[in-house]
Amino acid sequence: MRKTDQGATLKPTLHRKNEGAHRFLGMRANEWVIFFVCVFFAFICIFPVWLMIVNATRTTTQINQVGGFLALIPSTHFFENVQTLTNSGFDIFGGFVNSVIIAVLSTFLCVYFSALTAYGFVGYNFKFKSALFAVLLATMLIPGQLGMIGWYQLVSDLYLMDTWIPLIIPSIASATTVFFLKQYFEASFSKEIIEAARIDGSSEFGTFNRIILPISVPALATMAIFSFVYAWNNYMGPLMILNSEELFTLPLWINKLNTFNHDIDYGALYAGLVISVLPLILIYLAFSKFIVGGLTLGSVKE
Repeated sequence: MRKTDQGATLKPTLHRKNEGAHRFLGMRANEWVIFFVCVFFAFICIFPVWLMIVNATRTTTQINQVGGFLALIPSTHFFENVQTLTNSGFDIFGGFVNSVIIAVLSTFLCVYFSALTAYGFVGYNFKFKSALFAVLLATMLIPGQLGMIGWYQLVSDLYLMDTWIPLIIPSIASATTVFFLKQYFEASFSKEIIEAARIDGSSEFGTFNRIILPISVPALATMAIFSFVYAWNNYMGPLMILNSEELFTLPLWINKLNTFNHDIDYGALYAGLVISVLPLILIYLAFSKFIVGGLTLGSVKE
């Protein structure tokens, strides 16, 4: 490439950088206030996570030192702490696999059947549709804790204790996901698409699977992320249902490590917390654009 071509290529890039720098330095007072407020809240969110990661690389003695808990520089004992976990009889990796299986299956059932339900509300006209949707919305106002006793009795009566079935199957019914996807379907496509597919001979499930789902990827991805996080962090459900250690999820193993004895190995405990949080961090980093895009769906109309 000739020098003149290189200069022509670099000029727009340098111009954009200079323009961005001048725009940053030329912000008004209220913009600076908003900027520092955002930085402050970002620091509040990030600091505990960074502190957890740092403590996972340190020994219990280092953590218990004066000011040791607030040390911000990582050490070199992470793998030793992981080894302590495995040598202490805590099947942390087995719990990791169990959590992955439960979270993935729960997420798939939640997203697919919630999308199917939302499509039914949007694509069909039937009696009492508004009343049924109102009942569905009303269930969102009821705290889940109020139904735990009844849910436990039902699981016991069905002889499903100490199994994963009660932790996976109920995820099919998610009023929040149905509500979100219904709003997205109403804003993203018209019924003419469904009618055209029917005229072309497409079956109802074929229309849903081949047309509706592909154009709903941003909303589905957003709900899948939130569903996965909820299933991954679920503690009360497994605590009430599971008794066999080979079925324990990761939150149960972490809690067992914390309550096993009074001499807690904080380095190993933090290492277990990092292992449990790492998949969530990776998911957010990989799919954050879907979260931001999904939450702003319908906020701007062309």
